[in-house]
Amino acid sequence: MTDALMRKVSWRLLPFLMLCYFVAYLDRVNVGFAALTMNRDLGLSAEAYGFGAGIFFFGYFLFEVPSNVILERVGARAWIARIMISWALISAATAFVIGERSFVLVRFLLGLAEAGFFPGIILYLTYWYPSERRAGIVGTFMMAVPISAAIGSPLSAWIMAAADGAHGLAGWQWLYLLEAAPSLLLGFAVPFVLTDRPAAASWLTPEERDELAREIERDRQATRRPALGLRQALVHPQVLALALVYLGLSAGLYGVGLWLPQIVKGFGLSTLETGFVTAVPYLVAAAGMVAWTRMSDRQGERIWHVALPAFAGGLALAVSGQTGSQVPAMALLSLATLGVFCALPTFWTLPTALLSGSAAAGGIALINAVGGLGGFIGPYLVGWIKDATDRFDLALAAIAGLMIAAGLLTLILGRAMRHG
Repeated sequence: MTDALMRKVSWRLLPFLMLCYFVAYLDRVNVGFAALTMNRDLGLSAEAYGFGAGIFFFGYFLFEVPSNVILERVGARAWIARIMISWALISAATAFVIGERSFVLVRFLLGLAEAGFFPGIILYLTYWYPSERRAGIVGTFMMAVPISAAIGSPLSAWIMAAADGAHGLAGWQWLYLLEAAPSLLLGFAVPFVLTDRPAAASWLTPEERDELAREIERDRQATRRPALGLRQALVHPQVLALALVYLGLSAGLYGVGLWLPQIVKGFGLSTLETGFVTAVPYLVAAAGMVAWTRMSDRQGERIWHVALPAFAGGLALAVSGQTGSQVPAMALLSLATLGVFCALPTFWTLPTALLSGSAAAGGIALINAVGGLGGFIGPYLVGWIKDATDRFDLALAAIAGLMIAAGLLTLILGRAMRHG
């Protein structure tokens, strides 16, 4: 397949998909900034906040597999539009929670609404890109996450400071309302921008459509996959192992991400200063993750490109809580964040190489669903340990252990995949 054709496909799809993921992640984690004043206003303890922030992933877990199977059947345009519109409305509704119960309920519903978005995009990209290009493409797509956090951190802090008290609403309430609006608008735009499959792409010439279809089919035939049905994929040992790897990586991503603003504010900074400092680890991650995934594509190696950053990130996270100085702590937290974001895009090449068809739709969703529970375990574990010990360092060490375990399991899984 020519590079020119791949560039044409990428320029058509990736900017819009990245923008959608940008606002999705913003709506998912702006709770971390809202917590700077919301917790006090609602009377939430650290444990209650961690539980509510993480309960999102239980809703995610329950509807993830059905959502991805529906996407495979009805097409990406209709289903991703539904996902984005519903999550935008529920995210905006978070502005009106009045206590712990309503906070937990809305976060749970947000997970239900958003279920299927990320694994749906991962599945969607397999329709357009052969496996040897996929790590770099997924890495480029996922760069929206650290960029979202880097831009969203100071933006969220500014909204909270500038809008606080306007029309009788607190800054954290305006944060939810204003940051939900782009998701709603993009949801309505999805059917006009995305194309379900290459065969329906009017923006490609007939020759380009044929070339792309031949290459995707050749890649599907050449890639060794077990002949699995949907039900078999959901109980396959390697699929379940991949879910556990993703659980460890997700615990690192959200265990740090949803608490980082509070960790940084503990340095004695103002809310606005916290926003700018919190952006630093994500800027580092954005700069490194694309280079790392492209190196994985060039070398054709996946396992060590997942395991090494998981090890490095976990070790950095463990040590970050032991330093008494702000600058070394932020440097180590940046390295930990870089490790997570380097591991995740390459990780997603493993299930797409293992599965195809309806098995891919269900298997990818299951991995994201079970693994996504790490997004509950991480934030809740940090909150529970913080309440019990009044120490962040022990909480970060626990999350680091999950990341290192994910790296070890990746190496074991790699050996199993090589030997069939």
